[in-house]
Parts: sequence; C-alpha cells; structure tokens
Amino acid sequence: MLQTADRYKSGITNFIKRIYHFIFKTDYTSFIFLSVITGAVVGLATVLFHNSIEFFNEFFFEQTAGGLYFLGAAAVIALPAIGMFIQSLMIIIAPDVASKKGVAEVIKSVATRGGRIPLRNTVFHFLAPVISIGSGNTMGPEAPAAQLGGGVANKLAHLFNLSDSRKRVFTAAGSGAAIAAIFNTPLGGIFFALEIILLNEFKTATFSALILATVTSSSISRIFLGNKSVFIFQSPDVGGYQHLYLYALLGIIAGLISLLFIRYSNALDTLFNKKILKKYPQWIVMTAVGLLMGVCGYYYKEIFGIGYIGINNILANLLSWKTVLVLLALKLFLVPLILNSGGFGGVFAPSLFIGACLGYLYAVGLNYFFGFQFDTTAFILVSMGAVLGGINSIPISAILIIFEMTKDYSFILPLMLAVVASTMVMQISLKKSVHEKHLEKQGYRLAQSKEVLLLRTITVQQVMHKDIVLIPEDTPLPKVLSALIDSKHNTFYTIDKDGNIAGRITISDIRPIITEYEHIREVLVAKDISSKDIIIVSESDDLDYVMKLFENKDCDEFPVASSNKIIGIIRRQDVIAAYNRESIKYNVAEGFARELKTISINKLTRVIEGYSIVEKTTPRQFIGRKISEIKLRNKYGLEILMIKQKSTPFSGNETEQANYIIPDPQYIIGEDDILILFGANEKIALTESW
Repeated sequence: MLQTADRYKSGITNFIKRIYHFIFKTDYTSFIFLSVITGAVVGLATVLFHNSIEFFNEFFFEQTAGGLYFLGAAAVIALPAIGMFIQSLMIIIAPDVASKKGVAEVIKSVATRGGRIPLRNTVFHFLAPVISIGSGNTMGPEAPAAQLGGGVANKLAHLFNLSDSRKRVFTAAGSGAAIAAIFNTPLGGIFFALEIILLNEFKTATFSALILATVTSSSISRIFLGNKSVFIFQSPDVGGYQHLYLYALLGIIAGLISLLFIRYSNALDTLFNKKILKKYPQWIVMTAVGLLMGVCGYYYKEIFGIGYIGINNILANLLSWKTVLVLLALKLFLVPLILNSGGFGGVFAPSLFIGACLGYLYAVGLNYFFGFQFDTTAFILVSMGAVLGGINSIPISAILIIFEMTKDYSFILPLMLAVVASTMVMQISLKKSVHEKHLEKQGYRLAQSKEVLLLRTITVQQVMHKDIVLIPEDTPLPKVLSALIDSKHNTFYTIDKDGNIAGRITISDIRPIITEYEHIREVLVAKDISSKDIIIVSESDDLDYVMKLFENKDCDEFPVASSNKIIGIIRRQDVIAAYNRESIKYNVAEGFARELKTISINKLTRVIEGYSIVEKTTPRQFIGRKISEIKLRNKYGLEILMIKQKSTPFSGNETEQANYIIPDPQYIIGEDDILILFGANEKIALTESW
C-alpha cells in the first residue's frame, strides 16, 4: 500500500517536472506562460478583493447597523468610526507594514532591481482597505488593488526565480492587471503600469507582458463580475467643434482643483505628523475622523464608500446643483482627511467623483449663465478623466480608462484636450508626478536613466586617489614652484598648522606671478596664492552627486575630506571611467544571464581576450558582510556580476535550480551564495587562495 502511494507521489512529481521543463524549455514560452499566469492569479485576487468589499459593506450596513437599532437612523454615523477604529488597531499591531501603503510601494519595488514585496504586506493591505471602504469611508479600491496586484505578481516572480529585470516587469504587470480587472479596462491597466509603476520606461518585452497579463486579468474579472460598465448614461452630445475651447477651460479648472486637492493633502500630512498625532493617540484621531465621515454620510448618503452610485445619480441628473456642490466640497475635504489620519484606500474613485461633480456644475453654469443647451453628460465624463489624470499624474491612462469604461468614442477629442490641460497645470506647478513627490518626501530619489542609476551605486571612496600633494600654507613660493615642477599633479592643496584643508593652488594660479617672480619670491608664501574657493566631497557621496558638481562648478577635480582633513582626490575622468566599468558589468550581467546557468564552479568562461567570468563559492571572510564593505574591486580587481542562490523545488538538477540576482552595494552575502565574478584572468587566478 505504501509502495503504491510512493509510486503515485513519485509519478505526480515527475509529471510536474516534465510540465515545468516543457514550459520553461525556451525563454519565449516561459515568458508567455508566466504573463498569463500572473494575469490570472491577479485577476482572481482582484475579484476576491472586490467581493470582500461588498461583503464587508453588507456586514457593516446591514448586520452592524442592525445591531445598533437603538440609535435609529443615526446608526450609520457610527459605522465609519468603527471601521477607522479597527484600522487603528491594525496599525498598532503592525506599524511598519501599515506604513507601506499605496502604489508608491510597488514603484519602490520596481525601481530597486529585484525588490521584494513581503507577503504579509500584501495581505495587510488587502484587509485594511476592505475594512475602510466596506465600513463606508469615502475611499477608492483602485490604488489598493494595484498594490495587491503588484504584491501578488512580485511573490510569483520570486517563486519562479525570475531575473531581477523580469521581476520588475511582472511586478508592474501585476499592478496593471489589477487596474484592468477592477475597472474592466485592459488598455488603461497597461498604460497605468507604464506611466506610474515603470516611470514611462517602454520596452517591447515589457509591453508584451503587460498586454498578456492585463487581458487575462480583465477576462477573469468579466467572467466573475460581469461585462457591464459601472457607469450608466445615454450617449453624450459633445456639441460642435467650435466649443472645444470650453473643454480646454474645463481641463484647466480640473487641474486647479487637482492642485488644490494635492496641496490640501500635503498640508494635512504635515499637520497630522508634526502636531496632532504627537499630541493624541492615533486611534482617537482616526475614530473622530470616522465619526465626522459618518455625520456627513448621514446627511448625504452619496458620499459613503466608493461613490459609483453617486456618480450615476449625477449622470442621470437626479441631484440638484446645490447637492452636487456640497458633495464636491465634502469629497475634497474628507478624502485627504481620512488618508492622512491613517485610513486606507485609494484616490482613483474619489478623483472620478470630484470630476463628475465639477463637470456637472460647469455644464449647469454654462447653460444657466451663458444660455447654452449643453448635454451635461459629456462634460461630466470629460471632467472625470481630467481630474483623474490631474490628481494621479496619469494622462494617457486617464483617457483610456474613461474611454474603455464608457465605450463611447464620440467625446474622445474633448476628453484628450481636457486631460492634457489638467496635467499641464499639475506639471507646471509640481514639476513631477505626485508619486515621485511622495517618494522623495520619504527620502527616495527615483531616476529614470540607466546612467544615473549606475552612478548612484558607486561611492567616492571606491574611485578616489590617495596620491595627493599637501603643502603647508606657510611654504615659501620657491618651494611651491619646485614641488609643482617635480610633481605630475596640476593641483596642490594647502593645509593649516592643524592639518585642515585651507586652499588649493593650480597652474593657472601660478602663471600670473611668473613674470614678477624675482621681485616677490621672498615675500609670498603658499597661503598668499592659494584659492579659498574649494568644493569638498566626502567618501560616502555617490558619483551621481559628484558628476552634478563637476557640471555645475566647471571643475575637473575635487578634494575628498573627512573631518576637514584631506584624504584624497577625485577627478572627472575617474567618474567617467567608473561609469564605463559599471556599464560594462551591467550589460555583461544582463546579456549573460541565461548563459550563466551553464557555468560550473571554478570553470572560466571567456568573455573577451584576457577577461573571463567564473563562479566562486563564498569565502568565509565574506559571509555576513555587505558587498560595499568587502571592496572586491579595490582589493582584488574583480566585479561581482551576479549572486547565484538556490531555489525552485521543481528542478531536477543543480544548474537549473538557481536564482540569479544583480545585487546592489548594500546586499549582505549569505553562506550559500555563489559569487559570479568578472575580471582579468590573472586577477581571477589569485582567487584560488580564497
């Protein structure tokens, strides 16, 4: 019996292995398979997220409200407060995880090659928005869904041991697929991932993954949630083309409203973090905000939850302009208040709600004051796209999302005009997207160019020279000239009696006094001819910062100092040479990623004449240390191309069960890591003694 069970288990294992090896036999088939799998899993997760919000909405507004029967109709006031209180408890239990909310976390993961999104983060930020929106707080599900999709896709990418570049692609594809599923807009999901998650980095392979994942996810969503648009309206009449300028003006107003929303949100963030939350416990603050939300919802029920019902009421012209004006003010007031006090949820749906209110009021105003007979529907839909694009910095995605949700081409021209106008206002005011601003506030500087990313991985300490000439500032002029003639350097640095850097002397400083040398040789000392205008850099500065200094100051050399004591110099050509080396390393690592799987331990693989790649087991003295600490380049003349780690359980032999990552300087080397090194053959030969 046991033998039969063992044979059965062995047969299943072998079957799985065969399927795995068949799928991953070629890079193309594995890419397609993983894209579809990512889209399917994210689609199912998004459907679960959507149904969970509906479940909690019923739980709070039917079960919980029924239990508060003694409060009468005012029971609804308590529901958002209960939801905010539960969220505050979640923050107390897991403060670090709670702080990692929103699309910004997915952007950070993608911007950091191989960045990992822990599963506990994904689960936490699945539950918290569900409770927040389900209890009636006026937030949206789209940004949490994007974080959910990115987290699920990131986990799959790590389970399948994809390369760092593939992890980035599939994490972004997961976020795009979630947006496609929640809105039922595949094109909108694709361009959301490109515009926001990938910071407009376009590659053919990336686009293919996004298409496959978003189409699959959207199909899953349509199967389970239906194929109907969440918005109900008659075909809009945009009016004649002579009135297009009115849509442009609407876009500008939408941009100003978006800017007001962002400025108000930033002000609240400062107020809560620096004053309110330092004075009062967060659970009290969040519960109070929830009560305020409940009071507003008691009088204006359209403000509760996601707000799609309210938008449909506006589209159907069921609300008076006074009610719509109040709803606009409440949405602008409450959404940043809930978010910055600690609540969870997104601003996509609120953006659409604000846009619907603005568009309706704008159209009613034109008809009333100027005698037009415009259809309010067209202005509502256009304004929804304009505010969505403005607040979230997604112009292309906003156009496509509104277009796909409405499935009406008739208003595409005014929609594009208004969205461009809105985002133009935001770009002029903020210079960058709101997501980049948010990350910079957290201390992250996102670079879109490969050059900047590479330069930021290298510090001054790694490339500076220590062969410097220091001259005491009281040195007589003849000795200064003698030192200058005998030295290969063009710049000297003067130091005071305490050894602190005092100035610099260059050939250009010497030339003007040569003609008067005989008269002043006994009078002048180094201090008299040195320049005090010195730019000092430290060992820890990265080369991106130093290169910007070179460009701004028009210099070719900077002293490196510690505690005002000069310890070396760094030249412009050193930075350029370091970038070239790092670029070669990066390109070799990317290009040889698949070939590296065939390298055997200690066997050289020739790259170019005199240079090779080799795998080395980690020396004991490297274990537990950061790559930046071991100084492999300085001490051994070698580069760590990649780190090979053990992984997938489905592989049948050792060479196929490896996970290859391109590490950053802060990577801590583990005991089981295998170093893939690149360098001159004679340098590699020296590693035999490790």
